[in-house]
Amino acid sequence: MTLLYIVLATLIGGLLSVVIAASLTVSLLGKVVKQLVSLSTGVLLGTALLHVLPEAFERPGASPHALFLTLLAGLLFFFLLEKAELYRHTHHHEGDGHHHHHHFDAEQAGRGGLSVLVGDSIHNFCDGIIIAAAFLADTHLGLATSLAIIAHEIPQEVGDYIVLLNAGFSRGKALFYNAVSGLAAVAGGVLGYFVVGPWEAMFPFLLVAASSSFIYVAVADLIPQLQRRLPWRDTAAQLAWLAAGLALVTVVVRISSGH
Repeated sequence: MTLLYIVLATLIGGLLSVVIAASLTVSLLGKVVKQLVSLSTGVLLGTALLHVLPEAFERPGASPHALFLTLLAGLLFFFLLEKAELYRHTHHHEGDGHHHHHHFDAEQAGRGGLSVLVGDSIHNFCDGIIIAAAFLADTHLGLATSLAIIAHEIPQEVGDYIVLLNAGFSRGKALFYNAVSGLAAVAGGVLGYFVVGPWEAMFPFLLVAASSSFIYVAVADLIPQLQRRLPWRDTAAQLAWLAAGLALVTVVVRISSGH
C-alpha cells in the first residue's frame, strides 16, 4: 500500500498541473499562478516547520546538532543545484505582472526549452524521493509532504507551460513535455521506496533534507515574489492565501492522523 500511495501522490501533482494548463487560457493561467504562489508558500512553510521538522526531531537516533547540520547542508545543496540551473522554480513569465521585457519567455526556455525541461525533470525526481521518504516514515506525514509538493508543482508547471508556449512550442507539445517531465517524480518515488526503505535509521535526516527543500523554495523563490509593493488589498489577498495554505496543511494532517 505504501508504494501505491507514493505512486499516486507523485502522479497527482503532474496530472493536476497539465489539466489546469489545458483547461484555462494563458491570461487566466497568469492570474492563477499569482494566487497559487501565495498558497504554496503557506503550504511549504507549514509542512516544513510545523510537521516534517518536528517529526524528524522527535524520532530517536539522531542528535539535534546533526539534524541542524543536515538542514544547513540541505539549504546549501539546493542553492548550488539552482546555481547550476538543475533545480528551477519557473513562476515568471511575460504578462505575470513583474514587467518582464519582451522575449523574456524565449530566454527562459533556452534552446528548444531544454534547460526548462531538464531542470524540471531533476526537480521532480528529487520531489519523488522526498515523497517516498515521508510515506515510509509515516503515512500522514507523507500526505502532508505530498500536499506541499503538489501545491508548489502546480504553479511551477503552469509557469513552465506559459514560458514554453511563448517560446514557440505548440499547446499540445508544451502539455506533453510537461507531462513527461512530471513522470520523473514517479521514477524518483519508486526508486526512493526501494532504496530508502531499508535505511530506517536515516529517516530523520531524510525528513530534514525534505524540509530544507521546502524552506529553500519558499524563502529563496516564492517570498521574494510576494515582497513587491502592492495596494493594501492585494497584500491582504496574499496574506489570506498564505494563511489558507497553513490552514490546509493543518487540516490534512489532522484528518489523516485521526485527530
